[in-house]
Amino acid sequence: MRSISVLALVAALPTLATPAFALAAEPLDDANAVDQVVVTAGRAADKLSEVSVSTTVITAETLRQRQAVVVSDLLSRTPGVTVTRNGGVGGSTQVRIRGAETDQTAVLIDGVKLNDPSSTGGGYNFATLLAGDVDRIEVLRGPQSTLWGSQAIGGVVSMITKTPDGPLSGDATIEGGSRATAYARVGVGAGGDWGGWRLAAGSYTTAGVSNFDETMGGKERDGYRNTAVSGRLDLNVTDGVAIDARASYAKGRNEFDGFPAPTFAFADTGEYGRTQELVSYLGARLSNFDGALESRVGYSYTQTDRDNYDPSLTPTKTFDARGTDNSLEYQGTWTINPVWRAVFGAETERTWFRTASPSSFDPNPTPDRHATSMDSVYGQLQAKPIEGLTLTGGVRYDDHDTFGDATTFQAGATWSPNGGATIVRANYGEGFKAPSLYQLYSDYGNTDLKPEEAKSWDLGVEHSVLDGRLRGSVTYFDRDTTNQIDFLSNNTPPNFGGYANTAKTRATGVELEASFEVNSLLALSGNYTNMDAVNKSAGANYGKDLARRAGETASADAELNLPGGLTGGVTMQYVGHSFDNASNTRRLKSYVLTDVRISYPINDTFELYGRVENLFDQQYETIYRYGTLGRGAFAGVRARF
Repeated sequence: MRSISVLALVAALPTLATPAFALAAEPLDDANAVDQVVVTAGRAADKLSEVSVSTTVITAETLRQRQAVVVSDLLSRTPGVTVTRNGGVGGSTQVRIRGAETDQTAVLIDGVKLNDPSSTGGGYNFATLLAGDVDRIEVLRGPQSTLWGSQAIGGVVSMITKTPDGPLSGDATIEGGSRATAYARVGVGAGGDWGGWRLAAGSYTTAGVSNFDETMGGKERDGYRNTAVSGRLDLNVTDGVAIDARASYAKGRNEFDGFPAPTFAFADTGEYGRTQELVSYLGARLSNFDGALESRVGYSYTQTDRDNYDPSLTPTKTFDARGTDNSLEYQGTWTINPVWRAVFGAETERTWFRTASPSSFDPNPTPDRHATSMDSVYGQLQAKPIEGLTLTGGVRYDDHDTFGDATTFQAGATWSPNGGATIVRANYGEGFKAPSLYQLYSDYGNTDLKPEEAKSWDLGVEHSVLDGRLRGSVTYFDRDTTNQIDFLSNNTPPNFGGYANTAKTRATGVELEASFEVNSLLALSGNYTNMDAVNKSAGANYGKDLARRAGETASADAELNLPGGLTGGVTMQYVGHSFDNASNTRRLKSYVLTDVRISYPINDTFELYGRVENLFDQQYETIYRYGTLGRGAFAGVRARF
């Protein structure tokens, strides 16, 4: 384990901490915040005190308080999570959970997977993901493939959008600030016993910073803009039948820098990319046997289009990619009796991609097209044999049409001997990641690849005093990943290498979390993670730190609520040093970011707010030679109508 830095402890100790309070699916007593409801860990509604999986929930209230716009910025302040970005907002953004690869995170919105089949590793780029109509984010740490399938080696990031409820109402936000940044969003909806509907739209634009770090000579700003729309309809057909329909579409344009000829050195260029993302879902919910059996049948379709351009070349388009995912699933939740509950299901998924790289030598290349399919079944059994004890066990079987099959297991327990004041959690989980279409079928592909596999366990204790106002927890985790896919170089033309199952990694660490409601005016919270994520592959890099994984991270937050409705807050984030390369010869320095914010409700309809990000204008890097955001000031108004 790494030595604990004084600065990290200073950031964490004022608040030592709990998984963030979950937003309940139904109203619950605030005094029992630990017993609010989460839905991702068990694919069904569970009390947080009965979930064995390490879970952090970013609630609607936290989203409002932090004045959230960019989701990845919020994720970077959660325990066990590190975020790197190629430049400013809109640059390629990687989220790593407990040291896993960025493409080993399953990303969901309302239960639909967002991972991009056309990307090299099949992962999800968080660059285009804005808070928009998101109402809650649940972050599961550790392998979660038993319930969530491929890619959930590091964990799961699950976003749940706002549920239409009550009479016709709406909300809107508009803000502006540094770097010619402007953001606006609006949502409107209604609901009742018949169901509900909601429509939302948003737009974001910024002049950004130079993708090529200004300290190294970058001068030209690389801007970003994004437009998104979404809608949902929930229709209660009968007492036991309901229909859900959801769709969202986002379109973004990001400018970036490249490696122009003849030097092929990183420099300012006029390159830019366009990304379009479509997510859609249609399903039916069925309730039988007086609600004892809840079933869901759903079809989801996602499509990601990515195009890159360089105006200095002919043709100007340099890359063209499209990836689609079609998934049909059934899930059942059977409450057998107050002691036993079973969650089970079956899925069939087909992914497809197309890529092409036009050039002056071949302006109209024949696109590379391939598809794969996978069929899956899973089941998890939950038991509550005595008061305060919850046991879970699950298994999943996946049959892939190229690599074959994979079986994963999960087992966990939570025990509260004193009504929730103390909670002990233990969990064992397995994860796998199917080889991406690019890794299987590109010029460097290998159809003999096996899935990446991980085995992990964690043990945690949580305790509260002062009627739950002061709560702290500590969790130890250990994960081994094998058969990890890496590019293996050789001297054989024409490709001089290809993908193979050659890599092994290990991640161990401790996560501390805390929250303290000092009084009605002041609330404190914080977390600290100390992690060793190392290369266990044979060779020169054995035992060295995995690239771009900080060994220490911490975040501390203070929220002040003054009489008259005025609120303010301070968030400090510490990220320890990391290495930019596998050989650990290029070191990225540690840094501290400080954000301050304030808000004031003018009346029941309008609220003014403002914030300063990176208050002390800290200079730092998350990726070598890529620019980062300096100090920025933003102000806006929110409305409810």
